[in-house]
Amino acid sequence: MNKQDILVIHGEDGKKMARRLCEEAALSSLIGDRGAAIGIKPNLVSAYPAEMGGTTHPEVVEGIVEYLLAEGFGNITIMEGSWVGDETKEAFRVCGYESLAERYPVRLLDTKTEKAFTADCAGMRLQLCNCVRDVNFLINVPVMKGHCQTRMTCALKNMKGLIPDREKRRFHTMGLHKPIAHLSVGIRQDFILVDGICGDLEFEDGGNPVVMNRMFAGRDPVLVDAFCCSLMGIDVADVPYITLAQSLGTGCADISKANVRRLNRAGADIPVMRTGKALRLSEKTQEVESCSACYGYLIPALARLEEEGLLEKLTEKVCIGQGFRGQTGELGVGDCTSCFRHFLEGCPPLETQMYEFLKKYIEETEMRI
Repeated sequence: MNKQDILVIHGEDGKKMARRLCEEAALSSLIGDRGAAIGIKPNLVSAYPAEMGGTTHPEVVEGIVEYLLAEGFGNITIMEGSWVGDETKEAFRVCGYESLAERYPVRLLDTKTEKAFTADCAGMRLQLCNCVRDVNFLINVPVMKGHCQTRMTCALKNMKGLIPDREKRRFHTMGLHKPIAHLSVGIRQDFILVDGICGDLEFEDGGNPVVMNRMFAGRDPVLVDAFCCSLMGIDVADVPYITLAQSLGTGCADISKANVRRLNRAGADIPVMRTGKALRLSEKTQEVESCSACYGYLIPALARLEEEGLLEKLTEKVCIGQGFRGQTGELGVGDCTSCFRHFLEGCPPLETQMYEFLKKYIEETEMRI
């Protein structure tokens, strides 16, 4: 498989599809040494089953594991660190990876427990978990899905699970896009197999899954993300970290240079368009350097208020993010807004807590009027 190749497969059996992609890519030849330490990085942002649209299907990873074991590879580690505020061990359990590790000779590694080292990533010094340098070959298994702050997330952004929580917070103070691009230099992705079975095209933690029943594989994370954008109807220019990563030499963002090969369905892939719901809801917020977990809980909370006809009554913008530390204001969520007149404590507060807090604020505001 060459760097410009993208293999696409459609179907409903995630395990068989994953194994077929590995076979067609001649993954064993890419790895080479049967004694190589292989890392598999799924997306387990939070403890929700893959059917919700936010996490990698365990059967997809199972297909990869079965292929590797059949080819004589035995040193396999599934490594992940859920977003700030969630427990990776709980995600391993709820998402089916604990069960997978009981059936196959693979190791589960919670990167939140890992020590870190500092790496020079094309002029930006970043903290990476030790497991990054402990593996010889890294297989990235992201979910093709939307993101409240970066519009989409796939191969490049999935590497955030391999940095410490303190570094995840710092990424948000730097605006996400630039550090994500530089992270692509510090962590080399050797093979990417994208779970596009039922990703949520609006929210990174799921809740609104869109059944697409497709998966695809590549070796260039920049090209893979550009291909994802084309499927989601997003202009690559609207996801700055993709072109930034290209400028740093990580890969190619020009989808016209991709050699797309469909394994079992003729014709072009039909784009699955986002509804723009997350973007519309974000107009009710004032976000400055917020962590993904905190902001990721706020948007669905606003969606619940909208469904009940309450959101239009919220005339005050909801402030959120590290940029509000020490500042005063009217309405905020999260510990970073603790100096506000009305704020919800938590780091992060959960979606239900945000929903109830904002609903009460709306009701009390109406009573005052």
